[in-house]
Amino acid sequence: MFISAPTARSRSFVKAVTWRFVGSLDTFVLSFIIPMVFGMEVGKSAKVALSIALIESITKILLFYFHERAWARVPWGRADKVVEVAAKSADWEPPPDA
Repeated sequence: MFISAPTARSRSFVKAVTWRFVGSLDTFVLSFIIPMVFGMEVGKSAKVALSIALIESITKILLFYFHERAWARVPWGRADKVVEVAAKSADWEPPPDA
């Protein structure tokens, strides 16, 4: 069973910004390389655009997966790390039931 711990909003924001940077870098590289590979003129941009869209979809899925896995290793902003530290504390007691 998968249990999801809440994360800090700042963590989510930084993840969004870093992911967008990775995605934009991917688009730039693909847009630069694909026209050279096809050796096409500007007038055939539809084929180039379709190629970019298809390849970018695949690469962004893979990049997102590895980006998410990398962030899974970063303890900053994760609520489960706070609970883990509190549980190890000698003074820690579970909260009373309401």
